[in-house]
Amino acid sequence: MLKRLFVSAAVAAGCLASALSAQAEPEFTFVLEHVLGPKATAQAKFLEPWAKRIEEQSDGRIKIEIYPAMALGGKPTELYSHIRDGAVDLGWSALGYTPGVYPRSEVFELPFVHTGSAAITNMAIQDIYEEHLSQDFDDIKPLLIHVHTGQAIFTTEKKIESLADVEGMKLRAPSRTGAWMLESWGAQPVSMPVPDLPQALSLGVVDGALIPHEVAIPFKIPDMTQYAIEGDQGVRFGTLVFMFAMNKDRYDALPNDLKKVIDDNSGHNIAREIGEAWDAIEPRGEEIFAKSGELVTLSADETAKFAAKADEVIDRWIAEMNDKGVDGAAIVAAARAAIAKHSQ
Repeated sequence: MLKRLFVSAAVAAGCLASALSAQAEPEFTFVLEHVLGPKATAQAKFLEPWAKRIEEQSDGRIKIEIYPAMALGGKPTELYSHIRDGAVDLGWSALGYTPGVYPRSEVFELPFVHTGSAAITNMAIQDIYEEHLSQDFDDIKPLLIHVHTGQAIFTTEKKIESLADVEGMKLRAPSRTGAWMLESWGAQPVSMPVPDLPQALSLGVVDGALIPHEVAIPFKIPDMTQYAIEGDQGVRFGTLVFMFAMNKDRYDALPNDLKKVIDDNSGHNIAREIGEAWDAIEPRGEEIFAKSGELVTLSADETAKFAAKADEVIDRWIAEMNDKGVDGAAIVAAARAAIAKHSQ
C-alpha cells in the first residue's frame, strides 16, 4: 500500500499543479491524479476547469494539485486503490482498468446501449445512479460517473466494411465487455491501457483498436492507422465509463460549507456540461484523421449485423449479474430508458 503522499518540491516542479485562486493560504490541499497525459480531454476540458472552479468557489480555502499520467507512481490499474486507501485525495480513471470492481456500472459500456452522445448518456447515468449503480462505489466518494463519446474502430491496414471483415483481426479492447463484443464478431481481443497502444500498433501486436477520436489525437494514433470505422448515423461501438472520485475520509473531514462546494460541482450539476465537452471535441478528431486516413461509415444493414451479434454480450452480462443476485435485465432496461428519455 502506498504511504500518504507528501509531494516534495522537486517532484512538484515536474508536475502540473493548478494555481491558487485566492490570496489566503489554503486550509485543504488535495492531490488529484489521473491516468492520461496533460493534454488529454480529461485534464484540459474537465479536471483543470473543475479544480479552478473549486478553488474560486471555496475562496481559496481548497487547493487542487493535478498530476497526470500516474506521475506519483503506480499503474492505471492501481488508481482506484490509491483513492480508496488515501494515497491520493482525488482521482480520475476508467472503470475498465479494474474489471469486476464496478459490475453494475458496466451496463453503459455494453454494446449499443450508449449510441454516441456523452452528454445524453451522462444524464442517463445520473438518473439511475441511486437505484441501480450506487452500490458499486461504497468505499469511495464518487463525484461524477461519466462516459466519452464512444469508440470507433481504428485499423492499420484493413478497411472494415462488413462484419465478415473483422474475422480474425487482433483489436485492442478497452474493457472486458469490449473484449466480449470483439469475440462475438470473431475478432481476437487484446486488452491494454491506452498508453500502451502506440507501441502495440507500431510493432504489429494489434491490427487496430477500439478508441474514440479525441483519445487518438494525443497518442498520435492517426499517424499509425489508415481507417477509422463507425456505424450508420455515427453509432459508436460502445464507450468507456469513467469515475472521478474522492477519498471518503478526505471528503468527510471537510466542513459543511466546503462539502457544498464539492457537491455543487458533482453529479447532475456537471454531467451534461462534461458530456458536451467530450462531444464537442470528437468532430475535431475526425477532421484530423481525415487529413491522412479514411473515415468509413458502415451501411445500416451492416451496422444491424454488428449489433445483432453484440446482443450475445448483453445476454452474457445479464446472466453474470443474475449469478451475483443482481437483476441485470432491469439495469439494462433502466439504462436504455434513461438514454431514450434524454435523446428526445
